[in-house]
Amino acid sequence: MRVAIYSRVIDQSDHTEIQELFNELEAQHIEPVIYQPFFEQIIHTVKFRELNINTFTGSNDLDESIEFIISLGGDGTLLDTVTLVRNKMIPILGINFGRLGFLASIGKKELKIAVSSMVNRSFVLDKRSLIHLDADRLLFGETPYALNEFAIHKTDISPMIKIHTYLNGEFLNTYWADGLIVSTPTGSTGYSLSCGGPIVFPESGSFVITPVAPHNLNVRPIIVPDDNIISFEVEGRSDNFICALDSRREIVSRNIQLAVKREKFDVNIVRLNENNFLATLRNKLSWGLDTRN
Repeated sequence: MRVAIYSRVIDQSDHTEIQELFNELEAQHIEPVIYQPFFEQIIHTVKFRELNINTFTGSNDLDESIEFIISLGGDGTLLDTVTLVRNKMIPILGINFGRLGFLASIGKKELKIAVSSMVNRSFVLDKRSLIHLDADRLLFGETPYALNEFAIHKTDISPMIKIHTYLNGEFLNTYWADGLIVSTPTGSTGYSLSCGGPIVFPESGSFVITPVAPHNLNVRPIIVPDDNIISFEVEGRSDNFICALDSRREIVSRNIQLAVKREKFDVNIVRLNENNFLATLRNKLSWGLDTRN
């Protein structure tokens, strides 16, 4: 079995767990293929019994021999991993070395269990939908999609903007706001939630449209089926505004034409059997706990 390993930056204090991961992979006869910049970070602190370690630098290096890709970090690292996997359907196993960990929900103390689940196929694959961006000029290169959300934002010091929004060409609303978020069900527990949006189940087949600091207080988030094409026209005193796909962003001119829809492919997230969506909500949001005690 060949498994890709991706990470951005790992704290020095976590190198013990990193060593434990590679020891367990070796014990299970799993060949690691390590992201080259990450390999250069750990080469002097992690001991490898094999001298010739295979590495990769981008999506094109992930061929059909890669059965899984392990993301070491937080949710942001896993979002980066999604842009590497693209439409290859390689299952992503997220080990949480970050903070909250909605997506990378497997704790670093569960490394042996996670590796064993890959070997024994004792896991659940969660298919998560993506949001795709279409524009009348090239944006975001070869990865114009996101797992969490698409967002429109005013630039830092500009006044609020007007975002005329349409569903399949029919006018929905004009949002006078600092911005607008269109999230997937996965992204409903992220930026959208912090702006007052609802939590929706991952399999719900929907988009959540959530305004950011709307000027009109009667404007509220709305859930729409994800078979809609949502298009936008932006007005404002500034010539530019910000487009974002997850943590990636570009500055664009206000005369650009934008539309989002469901991406043609999904992404596969590995989940240990006991870590279902309800358990994640309870654990990460402290539901059911009386914090007064």
